[in-house]
Amino acid sequence: MSIEHRIEKLEYYCSLMLDMISPEKKPFYALVIRYGLTKKEVEDTLRLCEQLTEQYKQQKEEGFVIFTSLFTEFASALHPNLPLAETIDALQKQQLFVPLMNEFQRLLHTLNK
Repeated sequence: MSIEHRIEKLEYYCSLMLDMISPEKKPFYALVIRYGLTKKEVEDTLRLCEQLTEQYKQQKEEGFVIFTSLFTEFASALHPNLPLAETIDALQKQQLFVPLMNEFQRLLHTLNK
């Protein structure tokens, strides 16, 4: 069996597994698979979220109530294959970085008015 055929088969199995996992339970992981991110790209995205979460906590302690700068940093650093609103929604639904994603959801809602 050729390498191309094996890769094609693996890609097909991945698409089947994506259908098998419940996007409602793991929407961020489903998004990662759908848009073809590598392990490093996912790790970079999660690291970005961790860093912004720390900044968010610090800003909250300092009395900030608007987090547009964090949102802007997230939007500009997010992998170009990941749609901004869909990524925020998926992270929130998967219970990852919830307080930060809640703020980003509010900002998105405000910007879309």
